[in-house]
Amino acid sequence: MKVFLTGATGFIGTALVRSLAERGDECVVLSRGDRNPWPELRVRVVRGNPTSAGPWEKEVDGADVVINLTGERIVDPPHRWTEERKRRLRTSRIDSTRNVAAAVRLARKPPQVLLSGSAIGFYGARGDIIADESTPAGTDFLARLAVDWEAAALEAETATRVVLLRSGVVLGKGDGGLSPLITLFKLGIGGPWGDGRQWWSWIHLADEIRLIRYAIDHPLSGPINLTAPNPVTVDDFAAAMGRTLNRPAALHVPEFALRLALGEAADALLNLQRVVPKRALETGYQFRFATIDKALADIFSPHS
Repeated sequence: MKVFLTGATGFIGTALVRSLAERGDECVVLSRGDRNPWPELRVRVVRGNPTSAGPWEKEVDGADVVINLTGERIVDPPHRWTEERKRRLRTSRIDSTRNVAAAVRLARKPPQVLLSGSAIGFYGARGDIIADESTPAGTDFLARLAVDWEAAALEAETATRVVLLRSGVVLGKGDGGLSPLITLFKLGIGGPWGDGRQWWSWIHLADEIRLIRYAIDHPLSGPINLTAPNPVTVDDFAAAMGRTLNRPAALHVPEFALRLALGEAADALLNLQRVVPKRALETGYQFRFATIDKALADIFSPHS
């Protein structure tokens, strides 16, 4: 298959392109630069900016699959959520996705499926309530952002099948959800934050990639939660990190300190969700890493 991807030079995208190319797919990656992180594979890099229409849109015509993963990082210290920062978070997601959806609609030979990134922030802060794909959207900034992001992708529904990839915190080697925490834990100063009782809905990078491929190869449409079936509390996550690294996990970062450092952006660490992958499980997907201890053991194994 020919697969066209945006946002593919990030943590998830780099691994996804490698996985697709290694199974024999031809990958065309839209990038603002010319660097090709996969020189040994069947990958072609096309220069362009998805927030603006351009010649890159021609690559969508005739592609079998389009995967849209573009978007600036939500939590990127020391960036607080100023009005300008919020605008950039929205533009990097919504404008890009709208342009991708328009290219799909205008294609003479549209793709068989558009898979578009989203996030479990869609559900808003829900405490201990379990959220699945049928749970309605929240009302905070991240929830409204996800709602508008998904609405932009759904503009392509008149032309193709659309899958909304609601990702949790993706854990793996490299620059993923663990990277800001690893150094702290290795120094023995890692630990929970907030009250520690908020839920941490995570997924191993390997399952993130396998689930995206699963959504390509199966007749799914609409939202699908990309999270492991066993979310944990922040306290339990910190304890699991401590066990895996054989380091204490006693340092507690109170909510007021996060608020002081990040302002409203602290919501991304405090207003978390207890999310389960109901649709993936109902359709037969089997997780390789269903528990946090197994996932962390694999990530920190010297042989993985």
